[in-house]
Order: sequence, then structure tokens, then C-alpha cells
Amino acid sequence: MKKAIRYLRFSQLGQSNGSIERQELYTDQWLKFNNVELTDTFIDRGRSAKTFDRPDFIKLQEFISKHFKTVDYLLVDQMDRFSRDAGEAMSMVKMLQRKYNIQVVSVTEGITFDYDTPGSFFRAGLQLLLAEEDNINRSIKIRGGLYTARAKEGRYIGIKAPYGYIKFGEGKGRKLIIEEAEAKVVTFMYDAYLHDTPLYIIKEQVLKLGFKAKGNTAVERVLTNPVYAGMLQVQGYKEYPGGIFPGIHEAIIDKTTWQLVQSKMKRPEKVRVILDENLPLRGILRCHCGNLLTGAPSRGKSGKYFNYYKCKISKHNNISATKAHTQLAEIFELMSLPENILSEIKQSSTLAIEENLKSNKLTIEQKKLLREETEEKMFSVEEKWIKNEITKDTYDRWYATYSGTIHSCKDAIERLSKVETNAFKILYKKLHLLGDLKSIYTNANIIQKREFVKLVFDSNLYYEEGVYRTPTMIPIMSRNHLLMQEKGLLIYNKKRDDFPIIPSSGVAGNRTRVQTSN
Repeated sequence: MKKAIRYLRFSQLGQSNGSIERQELYTDQWLKFNNVELTDTFIDRGRSAKTFDRPDFIKLQEFISKHFKTVDYLLVDQMDRFSRDAGEAMSMVKMLQRKYNIQVVSVTEGITFDYDTPGSFFRAGLQLLLAEEDNINRSIKIRGGLYTARAKEGRYIGIKAPYGYIKFGEGKGRKLIIEEAEAKVVTFMYDAYLHDTPLYIIKEQVLKLGFKAKGNTAVERVLTNPVYAGMLQVQGYKEYPGGIFPGIHEAIIDKTTWQLVQSKMKRPEKVRVILDENLPLRGILRCHCGNLLTGAPSRGKSGKYFNYYKCKISKHNNISATKAHTQLAEIFELMSLPENILSEIKQSSTLAIEENLKSNKLTIEQKKLLREETEEKMFSVEEKWIKNEITKDTYDRWYATYSGTIHSCKDAIERLSKVETNAFKILYKKLHLLGDLKSIYTNANIIQKREFVKLVFDSNLYYEEGVYRTPTMIPIMSRNHLLMQEKGLLIYNKKRDDFPIIPSSGVAGNRTRVQTSN
């Protein structure tokens, strides 16, 4: 009595025409009709036929290599269950027959593949080519549908929502809704990166904030994904171009911020800066030649180690970190604002906040009105469905759309309302700190110190001949700059914005005389 093994497969859990039960039924009938004994069954559930890299098909090959002498047939329901790649499939069935003397049988198509019989070879090849053509047509339709959904309708199509969002709604009405807690982590990533916080520090901090995505480039993927700016990355389709298209979902960060991050990530990679609490100015402070200073401990004559900031050019700066830090602390002490200026800031800031709150209140009212109008529309749709005036599909589509709008309005109202309660608290609680900038800097952590220095001097802080120098400084903090210069702390050569600056002819800052004619 001849023996057979069989291979059953379907690619999607929702398939019924190619279900395992159906394939079992037809192969059982063939076995009974042809008086063939079944030795074993191999099943791949939810697996594509594009390649032979499928768990049970691999087991099937291993079984054949060991027990081929006791197997006469390999049964499949149809040839497309075996493979949808005609060339690869023909090579496989040819190998099974030539090497192991096993014939592949398509039971519902009535084909017993025999490489030595021209008619059999032709019929099997034709069925495989038809299966491959069907697969190509299906792929074209899917890619066309995805392009339309993404590029023209602005819908996010994906199994899982990106970090920072949740999926809401059904069918074409499904869209991304902001998940507030995760959105705060995303915002932190973008802000930190734009403020030159090293990526390894950002990764450490977001893990503490609840970011659980795995992989060494998880943060980089968030920073480069246009979905967070309300856009979608779309692949081209036929003659239609790919690129970045607007989405219908709400953005977590603004487009300008996203573009700034992309520009920064495209720049040539710099040497990685390792943060050291003892050397907070490393990679921020510049030598008079323009190079960023490195920092490292050096061993003194006593055998003790002392920290120094150094230029890569040997004869340039080699600054004691202790001296540099002491000088900077004195500079910040002279920058501290007196009570009368703090009072003026408080007054002007209060007016600005009040204007912003008025704008927020107007937006809140608009969102409330939109929510109410949408709720009325949803109620109308529910009534029409109850009265059988619309189909279930129409009801589902409009219900999903209206629900998404209502959910978005509620989120916006809640977010804008929180700003109203926090704005004045921050102003009145923190403003007095500007009266003691030295203390702010001294008590800050290393990241805050670096950010503070870059903010105050607009990333233009230099060191030359034992003195700090800068062409840029926050104007309100420059009132004592002459006293700073007199004490040998800082020379403020204010950048002239009203006319072009004549470029220096060298490191020393000597300028080339410009010849003019009458």
C-alpha cells in the first residue's frame, strides 16, 4: 500500500475558502479514493506562500530527508497552498521527484506532478503561474489602497499605534488619538535632543519616564517619525510619488520642531560627549580659536588629579576647571536681577500670560461648541439608524468619525484648562530665582547647567588668556558686563546686527583695513 504525507496552509486567520478543515476534507477523500495511507500532516497557519521559510514546511523537508523511502506522495489541496512563486515551486517539486522519488499531488486540481510527463509538467506550471499572477494582482490592489488611505485621505494604516497615540474608531473612521502621558515623553525627547542632550542620556531618562520600546535605536525612530508632527511617510505607488503627506491625526509636536530635529540628525556625527559632573562645560566652552574644549583630569606634582579644560591644539587653552567654574559662578552672581527689574518682568509677564489665557479660553469655547455640534450630529445618526434610514456600515462610519472628533475636543479642552491653572503658579513661584542666578547654576544638575550656559550665551562662550568672552548674551543679564570685564571675568563684545561685521584676519582678532574710494 502506497503512503503519503500532506501539507496544509492558509495565510490569514479570516480565510474560509482555504481553511484547514476544507483542505483536510479534500485530501482525505483523495486518500480514500486512491487507497493511499496517510503517514503524517504538516500545517502552517497564518503563513504566506511567498517563500518556503515556514515552520512546518521546514519540518516537512526534514521529515522527507529522513523517511523519503517510505513516502510516495506529497498531497496539497491546490498548488497555491504549496507556493505562490512559480519558479521556486517548480524547482522544489522537481527536486522532490528527482532526489527522493516523491510526487506532488494537487487533489482538487487533479494534478499529479510528473517532471518526465510533458502534460503534467505543463499543467502544474500553469497552475503555479496563475497563483503567482493572483498574488501579484492582490499585492497591487493592497498597495494602491494603502497609498490612497495614507497620501490622499491622511489615515494612519498600521497594526499598532505609534508610541504617544492610541487607535480610536472603526474602519475608515479609525484614527490616531493622542495618549497624553506618552505624548509628554515624546515631547521631552524632542526638546532634549534640540537642547543638545546626548542621546544616551535621553534614553536613560525616557526609560524612567515609562518609555518601554526595545532596541538601541528606539529613541531615534521616535525622533525621525513624521507622525508626531501630524504627517505620514508614504511610499510611492506606480506613477504616484512617495514622500511626506499631511495626516488627519493631531500632532504632538509642531512641524518646525520636527524639521529642526531632522536637520540636526543629518549633520555629520560629532564625537560623543560623555557627561561628567566635574566637567559640565566640556563640549560647550570654546577655545579662542573656535574649537570646543575637551576635558579630563591631569595628575599634578603632588600626585593628586585635577580637572582641566583643553583645546586640541597643544599651545592653546589648558584651563583649570576649578578656576573656570569659580569665574563662571561670579559671572552669574553679577547677572542676578535686582528687585525692581524682577517686578517689571512679573508685570509684563502677567500681561502676556493673561493675553494667552484669553486666547486659550476662546479656543476652549470653540472646542466646546464643536463638541456639542458633533454630539448633535451623532444623535441624529443614531436616530436614523434606529429608524432604518441608513445602513449599519454608514452608521459605523459616521459614528467613528464623530466619536473621534468628540474625543479630540475633550482632550484639547482638558489640556488648555490645565495651562490656565499652572501658568500663574509657575510665574509667581519661580521668578524670584532670577535674583540669585549663581545659586540656580550651582544647585542644578549637569544637564541643567549645560542648558543654562547655552541659553544665556546662545552657545557662544569662549575662553582666552584667563577670561571668558562672548559676542552674545541675554540682554537683560548684560547690565553689569563692564563690571565683569573690570574684574577679569568676562569680556562682552556685543555682536553688531545693524551692519556686516568685518571678518577677523586671524586668531588674535586683528581686522583687515577696508579700502574705500571717494
